[in-house]
Amino acid sequence: MTTETIAAAEATTTGTAAEAGEEIKPLPIWFFCFEGLMSAAYDLFKAYPQSLWVLGALALVNLVASLTVLRSRLKLAKRLWRGKGTRKIALGLVALRLGSHLALGAAGLAVTGIAGHLGFAVVMAATTVSLLWFGQRTALRAIAAGRA
Repeated sequence: MTTETIAAAEATTTGTAAEAGEEIKPLPIWFFCFEGLMSAAYDLFKAYPQSLWVLGALALVNLVASLTVLRSRLKLAKRLWRGKGTRKIALGLVALRLGSHLALGAAGLAVTGIAGHLGFAVVMAATTVSLLWFGQRTALRAIAAGRA
């Protein structure tokens, strides 16, 4: 082995040790609020089509904040997305959205008014924020239990 290879191996080992010992910071609640807004975007757009530009701008702000402010917490976000729980939450939210609209449509109670779409937007946003927060909390407890 050359000295460069040894130095690279030591740097990798110390970097891994530092990662294992460092405290994982949870994602802030405002990040989940952005995600909740994005899950409510369909109904907000249906209620107010002129809100497309505002929703697009907020999606851009969400992306920029995720890549800059939350850069240090990107590892946690990647870990969360690798977990089955987060994927189940995401698929469950999509199923809830489609299933509820299809069930109401089949029953002849399709949501067409502004109040109905705003109600769906509030329910979807609140459900998304609470489920993502709970998923993060559960994942952090599992990570902490794995370290102990």
